[in-house]
Amino acid sequence: MPTYEYECAKCGHTFEVFQSITEPPKKRCPLCRGKVNRLIGTGAGLLFKGGGFYSTDYRSENYKAASKKEAESTSPAPAKSDAKSDTKNKASSNGASKPKPSSSS
Repeated sequence: MPTYEYECAKCGHTFEVFQSITEPPKKRCPLCRGKVNRLIGTGAGLLFKGGGFYSTDYRSENYKAASKKEAESTSPAPAKSDAKSDTKNKASSNGASKPKPSSSS
């Protein structure tokens, strides 16, 4: 429910009222019973912080640096993948993977 701000035309008293949108606006000042005007307010700005929102919002520089370092350490090292492919090439060049000729009598 919104908070509305009113100003008395007679005495100049300003006050806020927490009321429903469907509720009719106030007509009289609580102090002098004079006629009031509802003021146009700017409202409250919303700022979504905390968990449950976009994971990239409001990240500190320390978090970004740690995340980058973690991503680099979990990526596979190219030296290990090259070593595996080299051993496959050596095995195929030795003839170990060639089928033996069948002996038909």
